Amino acid sequence: MTNEVQTDEALELLLSVAVDASKKAGEIILGNAGGAEVTELKANSRDLLTLIDPLCEKTIKETILSACPTHDFLGEEDVPAGAEASAKAIKEKLMNSNEDSYLWIVDPIDGTSNFVHGMPLNVPSIALAYNGEIILGVIHDPHRDETFTAIRGKGAYMNGSPIKVGAQSCLGDAIVAMGSPPAEKSMNMSLKALPVLMPKVRTIRMLGSAALMLAWVANGRLTAYWINTYRGGRGCYE
Repeated sequence: MTNEVQTDEALELLLSVAVDASKKAGEIILGNAGGAEVTELKANSRDLLTLIDPLCEKTIKETILSACPTHDFLGEEDVPAGAEASAKAIKEKLMNSNEDSYLWIVDPIDGTSNFVHGMPLNVPSIALAYNGEIILGVIHDPHRDETFTAIRGKGAYMNGSPIKVGAQSCLGDAIVAMGSPPAEKSMNMSLKALPVLMPKVRTIRMLGSAALMLAWVANGRLTAYWINTYRGGRGCYE
């Protein structure tokens, strides 16, 4: 696929490539759903890497670039650990790109700690940026066979059906998901915020996959997702 004007047809075709890639990675995740051995610690003991992460990224990359050979690609496993490193990598990719450039941004397994322990809360997450602006995204949950898709300005879908956020109008009715940042400073700031937020909402859940929690916000299972974005917290893949 060459760089062409972004017609609806072209965007749908790009979306189908992302869905195909995410489902192939999902098959690998399901095949190892019982858990995986940690092969490397990235930022710290809470930031893990398994042999399956790079395998999923390789599968996604090959699927995308076989269909879109002129596009650029940035996977989480290609970047050093930490928010600053990922932000720098994305910035450099965008600065060095040409006009009419596409950049695929991929987290092959969001929720690696869950994956390591055999918990079915981990997903591949894929986004496509055009000239520095995200134009589409796919989150595929292989454990529940749910594929969340969105094209900029055209709404969000799950398995092809439109979805919408929850109808809660009162904070006390809200079910809020919270992130678990690996960096100590971010973690401490998040813990300080808990006594402030928790009494005001129905409940708080910490599920361990930012991508999945954001997808669940989109379809109304969760009311909101919150994470502390202090420097050194999460990377840029969520």
